[in-house]
Amino acid sequence: MIVSASYRTDIPAFYADWFLNRVAAGAARFRNPFGGGIVTVSLKAEDVSGIVFWTRNFAPLIDRLAPVEERGWPFVIQYTVTGYPRLLEPSVIAGEEAAAQIAEIARRFGPRAAVWRYDPVLLSSATGPDWHRATFARLARLLRGHVDEAVLSFVEPYRKTRRNLDRLARRAGLDWRLPEPDEKAALVGDLAAIAGDAGMALTLCTQPALAALVPGIAAPARCIDAGRLGDVAGRPITAPLKGNRPGCLCAASRDIGAYDTCPHGCAYCYAVADRSRAKAAYAAHDDGAEILGGW
Repeated sequence: MIVSASYRTDIPAFYADWFLNRVAAGAARFRNPFGGGIVTVSLKAEDVSGIVFWTRNFAPLIDRLAPVEERGWPFVIQYTVTGYPRLLEPSVIAGEEAAAQIAEIARRFGPRAAVWRYDPVLLSSATGPDWHRATFARLARLLRGHVDEAVLSFVEPYRKTRRNLDRLARRAGLDWRLPEPDEKAALVGDLAAIAGDAGMALTLCTQPALAALVPGIAAPARCIDAGRLGDVAGRPITAPLKGNRPGCLCAASRDIGAYDTCPHGCAYCYAVADRSRAKAAYAAHDDGAEILGGW
């Protein structure tokens, strides 16, 4: 079983102690977000084939991975670095700091251990297409030689995302929009060329219609990637494909995080309905609890 930690919240940045306590205990539990009750995930050494971390700041965990390594678990870090202005990302670390962390991850754990996520792409009055071209190029230069893949997707109008962006638009006068397919394809083509010049492949996260518009330039991403985990481990890691939406090519995994617990406050986030609620959950969390954000 592959463990995902976590696309619902930033466990490395905010809940490293909780995660390590769960590893020591041999299990974590989570509330099924679709009303299916409480699910237990084994974290016994023999039950986990690998871990995929999702983060915007790996510093709280990078020096504390001995329990993971002792259990023989390979891991891959899906590391999001976008360089957005504070209006959109009020508490995310700077791109330069994130790039330095990724370089250190590559040095310690190998060139396949980290994946750069430039995700999601938001077109707005503060972040137009040319802004994205320039920012992506700057970040690609910083990450050259440290990653071999850049994952990209465009903002999807999920209910939480649309509500948060509309709230910001009213408060700060930000205009945001969903681009047309041709505009997306043109931008993806340019970013793919920049990525290629930096020695990276550009992949698209669950955007099959867009991938069809730029054939040969952008491939579909596999964010939970058993093949990459196997490369890190130096042995095959097998898991069936089990995408969580149409076009998703992720391997089957168990995510141990919880929605509405990440206090980063990114305006486009699909996992947090309201930042004040997430900050309160973080302030009240118990590192000894079985479930993140509760009990």
